[in-house]
Formats: sequence, structure tokens, C-alpha cells
Amino acid sequence: MPGTSVARLGGFRGGSDLALPARQELCGIAGMACDDASQPGIPREGRTPAMKLHFFDGSTTCRPIAMFAMEAGIPLELAPVNLFGGEHKGEAYTQVNPNQLVPVLEEDDGHRLIECSAILKYLADVAGHAAWPADKRARAAVNARMDWFNTGFLRSFGYGYAYPQLLPYLAWEDKAMQAAALARAKAESERLFGILNDHMLSDAHPYLGGAEPDLSDFLGVCYATLGELVGWDFDRWPRVARWIAAMKARPSWNPCNVGFHGWRDAVRGQAA
Repeated sequence: MPGTSVARLGGFRGGSDLALPARQELCGIAGMACDDASQPGIPREGRTPAMKLHFFDGSTTCRPIAMFAMEAGIPLELAPVNLFGGEHKGEAYTQVNPNQLVPVLEEDDGHRLIECSAILKYLADVAGHAAWPADKRARAAVNARMDWFNTGFLRSFGYGYAYPQLLPYLAWEDKAMQAAALARAKAESERLFGILNDHMLSDAHPYLGGAEPDLSDFLGVCYATLGELVGWDFDRWPRVARWIAAMKARPSWNPCNVGFHGWRDAVRGQAA
């Protein structure tokens, strides 16, 4: 892959080589300020100075920000953090975020913001974007869906089911204990996918936000597609499968998910 570097998945205590895109290749965000057409929806006089996003390509919590920023025309300066190399554990990055995690949004005046959900809301607020509605009840509904994904869904499906299969340090060392934990997380994840399919999505609109995606769509689809790394059968939930397909058809999906696709393909290659 042109313009890539190779990092070790072993930085997560196990895995094979994974090609990571160079900074300028991710999402086109760094080049968004080049011309008016690259910043739809934001009048020239209303554009904010570029903000810096400390990110890792392929990160579940960085992908939603990259996608939304691209579609909202919000210029971001990308500052890659090499998680595989342990950069996030170093003194310099710990000064940026004592939690030693990505993402972090940083502005010229030193203002920093952590947490994917908070960054998404802040960017939408700055841009006055409809993905985080001005109407209080509509905004609260978006917040509720984002909290739903961030709490029980990510805990069960992400940290309970997907990540332990991908990142061995998140699994129980005792194999019997891990098998029991995985079975429990799978059952709860299936229940949550059923709620997403039957009660949160509908046949009337392709997105959680209706005719157009809102912030909960950008956040949720990146969490849900973790299943692609562990062979999750999305066809069991047809509305979920249709929703994921609709989000993948968005202009931001392919350019903002290069790292995720690389991780997915590396995992599939190992399993073959």
C-alpha cells in the first residue's frame, strides 16, 4: 500500500503486521482547508481555525470523529499517536492526556477535549450542524442513543465480546473463565442488537437520525462494525445490516476507515 508504514499488532500483546496509512492519506481531513468545495455547509466567514486531532487510524473511537468531520467540512490537523509503539504511554503524550488514550481534540489556545462522544458534540456545536439538532428534545434523543452505545453496547459487544478475541491482554488468562465470559457477552450482545434492530431502527428511514445520519449514527456504526473483526453475523438483524450498508455508502466511509479495513483484512488473513 503506497504511503504506509508497518506497525506491530504486538503492541497490543499479540498479532501480526498491519499496514497503517500515512498521515496525509487518512480521510483527507488535513487537506479540507484547501478549497471551498472541501468544506460543505460552512460559510467562509464562519469557518473555525484548524483544530488538532490526536488520533490513531483504525481506532474505534477515532473513526466516528474522522467521518463526521469530513462530512461536516470541519478542518482538522491530524496528529497520529503510535499506539502500537507505545507513544501514548510516553511522558509527552501523557501531558496531553493523562488517561493515555485517543482521541484528543486540541485547539490553538490550549483547550483540550477528550472522549469521542464529547468531541463529536463539540464539533457539531461549533459547526452548527444538524447532526446534533438545535431542538432540545431531538438533541436529547441523539444524546440518549449515544449514551446507549457508549455504555451497555460497547461494554458487552466491544470489551466483552470483540476485543478479548482480538487483543489477548483483555481476555481472562484462564481459558474456561474466558469461554464463559465470552458466552455471556455474546448473549447480551445479541440482546442489544435485537433492541437496535427492533426498537431503534425502522423501515421508514435508513439511519437512526432519520433521512440523514446524526451523531449517534457515526458513533454507533463504528462500534457495531467491530463485529467484522470477529465474524459477527449481521444478517440476523436485517435493519442493522441495512443501516450499516447505508453508512458504508456515505462519502466518508472508505477514506476514513483505511486503518480499520487494514486491521479487518489482517485478522481475516490470519484466520484463513
